[in-house]
Amino acid sequence: MNYYFQMHLKSRCIFIAFFTIFLFSCASHTTKKATYSEASQPGSVIQLYLADNDNNGIPIQESLKAYKGSSNVKKRIKAYNTEIESLYLSGVLQLGISKSNQANYSVLENLSVNEAAALFSLFPIDTAKWMNLVSTHSNLDKNETYEAAITAGLDPTVVFVAAASGFANSVTPLINSIGLVFYGQDEYSTTQVQFKPESETDWTQGLELTWEPIYGAFAGSIVYLEPDTIYDIDVAITDSSGNVEEYSFQQQTQPNSPPIDPNKIYYLSDIYSGGQLDLEVLNIQGSKDGYAKIIGDGQVIQADSEVLSAVNIGSQSYVMLENLTIRGGQRYGIFAKKTHHIWIKGCDIAEYGRVAKDMRNNIAYSSTTNNSPINYDSGIYLERSGVAVVEECEVHSPNLGANSWVYGHPKGPNAMQVWAYHPDEQYRGQMIVRNNRFYGTQEHRFNDVIEGRKNFERTGGFVRDSAIYGNYLAYANDDLIEIDGGQQNVLVYDNEMTQGYAGISIAPNMLGPSYIFHNHIYDLGDETGKEWTAIKAGGLIAKPAGRTYIYENFIDVERNAIAASGVNGDTTFWVTTQNNVFLTQKTGYSVGYCIFDKEKYIGSSSTNDICYNKNTVDARYEFNWDNIIEHPSSDDLSYIESLKSNGDILLKINSNFLIPNISKSADDVNLLSPNAPISDIEEFWHLDAYQFNNSAFSNQLKYGDTTIENESTVVLTGNNWTKFEVDFEVSSDTVLELELHVEGRPEIVGVGFETDNSVSRDRVARFSGKQDWGVNATEYYDKTNQTISFPIGEYIQGQIKYLVLTLDNDDIQKSKNKDKATFKNLTLRKENDNSTSLSNDFGNDEVEIRIYQQN
Repeated sequence: MNYYFQMHLKSRCIFIAFFTIFLFSCASHTTKKATYSEASQPGSVIQLYLADNDNNGIPIQESLKAYKGSSNVKKRIKAYNTEIESLYLSGVLQLGISKSNQANYSVLENLSVNEAAALFSLFPIDTAKWMNLVSTHSNLDKNETYEAAITAGLDPTVVFVAAASGFANSVTPLINSIGLVFYGQDEYSTTQVQFKPESETDWTQGLELTWEPIYGAFAGSIVYLEPDTIYDIDVAITDSSGNVEEYSFQQQTQPNSPPIDPNKIYYLSDIYSGGQLDLEVLNIQGSKDGYAKIIGDGQVIQADSEVLSAVNIGSQSYVMLENLTIRGGQRYGIFAKKTHHIWIKGCDIAEYGRVAKDMRNNIAYSSTTNNSPINYDSGIYLERSGVAVVEECEVHSPNLGANSWVYGHPKGPNAMQVWAYHPDEQYRGQMIVRNNRFYGTQEHRFNDVIEGRKNFERTGGFVRDSAIYGNYLAYANDDLIEIDGGQQNVLVYDNEMTQGYAGISIAPNMLGPSYIFHNHIYDLGDETGKEWTAIKAGGLIAKPAGRTYIYENFIDVERNAIAASGVNGDTTFWVTTQNNVFLTQKTGYSVGYCIFDKEKYIGSSSTNDICYNKNTVDARYEFNWDNIIEHPSSDDLSYIESLKSNGDILLKINSNFLIPNISKSADDVNLLSPNAPISDIEEFWHLDAYQFNNSAFSNQLKYGDTTIENESTVVLTGNNWTKFEVDFEVSSDTVLELELHVEGRPEIVGVGFETDNSVSRDRVARFSGKQDWGVNATEYYDKTNQTISFPIGEYIQGQIKYLVLTLDNDDIQKSKNKDKATFKNLTLRKENDNSTSLSNDFGNDEVEIRIYQQN
């Protein structure tokens, strides 16, 4: 992870504003049971539940005993009944649903160890936040805080690091991508990323970094980069007060092939005379200046069942295997343990693994006395190893096939198995698996094609900064890819996947973000024809807490596109999906959904996805409907059928839904022009409250909450100015439209268009309020129909950095303030633009993006 930071402060705003408007078809969906739409964790569910019952005069303990909802909540009520009552009465639980970083944290002062343990258990996703708050604002000493956290079941490494902010920022290059992590951050901050090759002048917008709540970091990836190229990278992190930290540095991507030591090139026929090829015995390894390379020249490596693997890399490092044909091995074709810098290219691996000597209920055992079924035998197994490339290989035809789910969880061989948690932190993760063909047959299947070990541990699987792309993966009785466990900056893209019980498993994601994009998943099914889902998720509360971005995949299956599987009884998951095609077919409970999410986690969203069930001829979701924006062609059967007619899958979208650094044209060119002003990209702009992180404006947030009810609706209470960081231009013919509902008697209710984090009287349009301040637009506000159309361009023009929603009343005490303002469907359009702001039709803004190209 060689990188160079040059940190300086300056303001920068490179967000491209995304148009986001609701357009719901006659979609069928399941009516959800009573839930709390603001709740994201057990603690917030309990706070809202108790508040409802408290208002109805029901005693707290009686309410807790009567709770009938989520099992995740029930477990915590049972474990912390008394502490929950105390936390509710003191106002501590209320902090868990506050959207502001200006909350009253003095209520934490007299927290007990047991109450702190309850807090950590009630809000498992926000580990770093609560560790910091309790450490800062309570009277508990360090040891008591750690005791409480460990009692709540937190990972001790998280406990200590989260409190101490003990990790260094990291920039990790792979061949075609770079992973970024910035620690010691505030969740109310916003981020901007841009990059360019050193030799070029134009910057490209990157995906914004995402909040990682376990260690309190911002993390993300830059993708589709050229190998062995120096990139200039600029990351700006803006806190809620408008202060900007900018990190400017250069990073070189890894080359397409490793350096080779010319004195350590070995042809197989010169060093191999039969049996196991053992690199430890031969003492073959290289150095960082040059790998040792073994080249296949026609001879087949043939090992018997007495040796663990046909090829033993062992702990030898800086080794490249090229064009080897490998057969045999008791457990593995190729095996490495606690090593790093391994490159496996063009190898053909088959006929490995144990054979059944005893069958019990159709599950294979290696002997009549062995009580452990045959499992985890792999064509390639990299155990506690990192920094590796596996490319252009074929792994097929293991000696044994896995059992199906008819006989319990599948057990049997894998094509590849990864546990990338090397003992040395600098060598963890950094796995690249690209352009391979891993396949079984209908009658002879893998358990998982690519399996990660230690699924329920943050140190399990690919761990971090890894990429799986360009592969063909087929025929599994369980998952085609597992990336369960640690998933920070793990990328799965451009793969073709078919014939598995599930496609990609992310259950659980214990440290995000991970990214799944441009994959083609189709024709799923195990050997009996049964399938579950193309993307399998779960465990957000039980094994917290990572977010997965699912972008521009083509999924054509009979059952589900995205669905939950229980992890320790928890089916909660956290996904952001956009520009996907989800085609399903069957119907029934838990079947045939584009997204099947029983928990309806508030943090998840689906934007501009085509969702179509062939039997219902309609969209089919079990999801939080407030967080769905459908693609306008979701009900167009002829268009949906046309998507499948060509090998390359192209999707028409409105240009406002282009995803930075992800969306590509039919010619594989980035469609977002990095320097194009917003006014050139779109004729109108709509505030999507989920796309733009909000924070307090200037010093104007005295008290109150900012609540995002859905993408188009923001509610302010108290004495509260909230800004959204945007990037658009207001011209003389720009019109502001919105719906506004005001309660109480505030002094100022309006919308500001600011260029910095300071209050400007002439840049705030006041639509309601008794104080004569700002641009007087009160005549445009009709309290009856609550709809506003105001020519903002006649009063304010130029480039805008902050859109500020304003609810101000300095003339009333906090305890008596009942003021509330609801802003809905806030839109900017050109005065001569005849398009309707409540339509997502393509119009002149249609572009065609490539979501999958056949390898």
